[in-house]
Amino acid sequence: MASTRGTLALTKAGISFSLHPYDYDPKAEHTGLAAAEALGLDPAIMLKTLMIEVDGKPACVAIPAGNSLSMKRAAAAFGAKQAAMMAVPKAEKLSGYHVGGIGPFGQMRPIRTVFEECAMSGPVIYINAGQRGLIMGIAPDDAARFLQAQIAPLVA
Repeated sequence: MASTRGTLALTKAGISFSLHPYDYDPKAEHTGLAAAEALGLDPAIMLKTLMIEVDGKPACVAIPAGNSLSMKRAAAAFGAKQAAMMAVPKAEKLSGYHVGGIGPFGQMRPIRTVFEECAMSGPVIYINAGQRGLIMGIAPDDAARFLQAQIAPLVA
């Protein structure tokens, strides 16, 4: 079983999850949708992790792979005036993961996180485990509790 800082942190906390490796395609236009397709999963519960900045401070959001993030809703979820995508080098440095493999668990330091509410009502969500080609399945409540994350409407 592959391990990442995220899987190690969850294991240490006693939180159960499943791992789902797949063949990562660096040329895929939408890596989250490509992962969902490769694993035969519903894109509504395959979440992509996005690193953003709200009022200049780092933040993390997780939304369904097929959706677009509303910057207005993201800012509101964090109680901020504005939100913008974080530059790739900064996202990789802060998370400790490479783009295409960024997950919310085990980042270099705790970063405020919000999950899209429409994805959190089922028994499981799928999200990057911290490396390209490795997805984890985890109970939404466990994911939110571990990260002390909020749940809010984020998609456009």
